[in-house]
Amino acid sequence: MNIPAPGTPLRRLSVLDQSPIAEGTSGGEALRNTLDLARLADRLGFHRYWLAEHHATPMLACASPEVMIGPVAAATARIRVGSGGVMLPHYSPLKVAESFSMLAGLHPGRIDLGLGRAPGSDRRTAFALQRDRRQESPDDFPEQLAELMAYFKDRIAPTHPFAKLAGTLPGRPESPEFWLLGSSPQSGIWAAALGLPYMFADFISPEGAAIATRYRSEFAPSEDLAAASVGVAVSVICAETDEEAWRLSASIRMAIILLQSGRLIAVPRPEAALTFMRDELGSPDAKACNRRLIAGSPATVRAGIEAVARDYGAEEVMIVTITHDHQARRRSYELVAEAFGLTPEGSLAEPAAASR
Repeated sequence: MNIPAPGTPLRRLSVLDQSPIAEGTSGGEALRNTLDLARLADRLGFHRYWLAEHHATPMLACASPEVMIGPVAAATARIRVGSGGVMLPHYSPLKVAESFSMLAGLHPGRIDLGLGRAPGSDRRTAFALQRDRRQESPDDFPEQLAELMAYFKDRIAPTHPFAKLAGTLPGRPESPEFWLLGSSPQSGIWAAALGLPYMFADFISPEGAAIATRYRSEFAPSEDLAAASVGVAVSVICAETDEEAWRLSASIRMAIILLQSGRLIAVPRPEAALTFMRDELGSPDAKACNRRLIAGSPATVRAGIEAVARDYGAEEVMIVTITHDHQARRRSYELVAEAFGLTPEGSLAEPAAASR
C-alpha cells in the first residue's frame, strides 16, 4: 500500500453512503439511489465507496453493508468498495471473514473491510440482533478483531479450536483491506497498536484531530502498513451557491437535531425543515449540537474540506452527503469533484493545491 508520510497534502477523496431515505420515498428507492450514486462516483474518480451500517431507523436504509458491497462493486469498474463499517460486536468473526473473503474473491483488489465498535442502533435493537439473548453480549471487541484478522493472516495458534478454519475462507488467496473506524480515542489506540489505517468520523465527533495525532505517534508498523494512514469522514453539501447549499442542508440539520432528542424521522424536505426550525427553534439557521457540516459553493466546500484535512493530517477525506433530493446529492458530488480537479483515475489533478 502506498501511504504518504504524515503532513503530506490531501491526495484522495472518497464517498461514505448511508443510503438516506427521503420523506415520501421507500427504503428500496434509497438503496437503488445508492447504486446510482456509486456509478457516478466511479465515473467522477472518487477513490473508494463505503456503505454504512444502521439498524431500525426510518432515515437510513442500509442495515447490511456486505449485502450492498457486492451489487455496488458489480455496478462499478474501478472504485474500491467497502464497509464504513461493519459493527463487529453484532457478529461472529468467522462469518464476517467468510463474507468479505467471498467479496474479495469476486472483486480482487477492490474490497475494503472497515470495522467499527458502535452498535449502529439503539440498545434494544442491538439486543435483538444477538443470537443468544439470555444476556447481553460481552464487550470483547479487541478479541473479536484479533480473531477476524487471524483468519486472513493465518495466525491462529495450531492448538486453537478454530485453527483449521482459516484455510477454508472461500475467496482465497484474495483478502480485503482492513480499516479501523472510530469517533473516540480508544479506536485510535487499537488502530495504532495493530498497524491498521484509521478513519475518523468527524461528522459524528468533530474533535478528533488530537486523536489522529495520538494515533500517528503510537503507530506500530505492520506487514501491510509501514506508516500511519489517517482518513477523516466529513459531512458535506455542495451547491452552486452558498445560499442554496445552506437551504439544502436544512433537511439533515433538522433530522440530526431531532435524532439528538431521540426522535427518528426520514430525511425531510428543505422547506418543511426550514419551517420547523423557524417555528420550533426560533431560527431557520439552527445547527445540530456538536456536529460539523461543510455546506456551500464549490470554493467554500473545497476550503472547508482542506481545512479539516490539515487539522487531522489526513491524506484522504471521505464525504458523506445527505439531502432530501437525490439529484441534489448527485450534483453535490459532481461539484466537489470539479472543485478538486478529480480525475477518472481516482487522483487529484493537482495534489499540491490541497495544501494552499
